[in-house]
Amino acid sequence: MTVTASSRIVILGGTSGIGLATARRAAEVGAVVTIASRRPESIGRALAELPAGVVGRAVDASSSAAVAALFDELGAFDHLVYTAGENLVGRPLAEYSVAHAQKFFGLRVFHALEAVRLAVSHLSATGSITLTSGTAAYKGGPGWTLGTATSGAIVSVARSLAVELAPLRVNVVAPGVVRSPLWAQLSEEDRESMYAGAAATLPVGRVAEPDDVAKAFLALMDQDHVTGTVAVVDGGALVA
Repeated sequence: MTVTASSRIVILGGTSGIGLATARRAAEVGAVVTIASRRPESIGRALAELPAGVVGRAVDASSSAAVAALFDELGAFDHLVYTAGENLVGRPLAEYSVAHAQKFFGLRVFHALEAVRLAVSHLSATGSITLTSGTAAYKGGPGWTLGTATSGAIVSVARSLAVELAPLRVNVVAPGVVRSPLWAQLSEEDRESMYAGAAATLPVGRVAEPDDVAKAFLALMDQDHVTGTVAVVDGGALVA
């Protein structure tokens, strides 16, 4: 099912960064878009930036009951996009703890799977699910063990679910470094230094903006002959 004015799209994590940019692009083509995030104030700010007609709901993606209630309220829809995630901060193995790993996997993997499970009965058979991974799935580094683990898990999950849930399509977008609120725990100086350092290594000469990644989400929803695949949006990081 291609994205048209009659398409109904739900974006969990749709109030900032990549999710917000995806909501904007979907709304601009006329789709019926619902964005969800756990903070009501984030919903308000996002709706003020988005085209008229976008619907916002305060929903904690880590609550099965809340997500189920949202889907029940919405009824049938065509596409689920999952971009929910907490701030990114690397830490070395010496600082690893099981508790931290469980929290890190929670929103990015465990609750992503739960959202998929709850959405299936509401999604049209020709619709799609698009999850969020990262290029860490293919290229790790010091301090990014959990990042590589969660990113790789989502890629594997999608490949399995694309078969299990067929003809429903399941795909993944894997961004590289994105100028995004996910880096909010870093100081502005550290963020800009990181962006500049990453840009210097990329063939395209700049890090991604959220809208660069949003284009990939729209493309995967729109392309109805693609499933079980990963759209890498990294400015050439994996080949540099």
